[in-house]
Amino acid sequence: MSDLTRRKWSKLALGSLAAAALPFDAVAAQKPNSKIKGVQIGAQSYSFRDRTLDEAIRGYAEVGLATCELWSGHLEPKGLDRASLRTWRLTTPLSFFTLTGEKFKKAGIDLYALNYSFRDDYTDDEINRGFEIARALGAKAITASSNVSTAKRIDPFAKRHKMRVGMHNHSNIRPNEFATPDDFAKAMEGNSEYICINLDIGHFTAAGFDAVDYLKKNHARIVTLHIKDRKKNQGENTVFGEGDTPIKEVLLALQKGGWKIPANIEYEYKGADTVAEMKKCFEFCRKALGA
Repeated sequence: MSDLTRRKWSKLALGSLAAAALPFDAVAAQKPNSKIKGVQIGAQSYSFRDRTLDEAIRGYAEVGLATCELWSGHLEPKGLDRASLRTWRLTTPLSFFTLTGEKFKKAGIDLYALNYSFRDDYTDDEINRGFEIARALGAKAITASSNVSTAKRIDPFAKRHKMRVGMHNHSNIRPNEFATPDDFAKAMEGNSEYICINLDIGHFTAAGFDAVDYLKKNHARIVTLHIKDRKKNQGENTVFGEGDTPIKEVLLALQKGGWKIPANIEYEYKGADTVAEMKKCFEFCRKALGA
């Protein structure tokens, strides 16, 4: 790396560190509590993708959500090419991520998981760095929109760091991508108990599978759930209650089973205002649980 490039990356890393250190003023003095009749409702921060990290945290507080699965887009600089993004991940001081985690603590929000999507082109150093970043943030798990084949490379690092990785499914059934129960089974076969599942019940439904049945049979390996509503047969995202996804039945199964799996709202349908729509999604979940 040339001296000019080193200076460029040092400046970018220091800028990230300064941004993480900015004070966060909580929306309300009272910390949010979104555990509803034993079921922990939270959100994937991608739901607040239209705003900055600090604004997203304020959104969590305003909606009343106490658990976060942090989308990597709220951490990483925008507009970097693949090589530059890799360099940023490997060179940004871990203190940047520690300070970011402190913002969530100050707001009373449990940063439960980091969404860091390992792909086949990730280097070993980049895979390991994902776990280091998650630890620095204070996260307990990682979720990943990964390739099925990458699981074997991830597993040694997951075992070393003793951190579970939930593989995230989409609805499009394609080779080496997660969508079907068989895809999850292939990823877990021959690997340790640290290779797990991040089940998106909306995508699972759109792909033609039964989220309730899968949850009941595989809850021990599910790290987090993504709660969204979609129609069957690769249908569109909808307002909660207007699609085919068994949101209520999934939440009631969590409650009845006593399974400590965060149910994270992922707001993806089109609405006028993110916070207003997230409040509606949260209220739907509350009512589904009889609150």
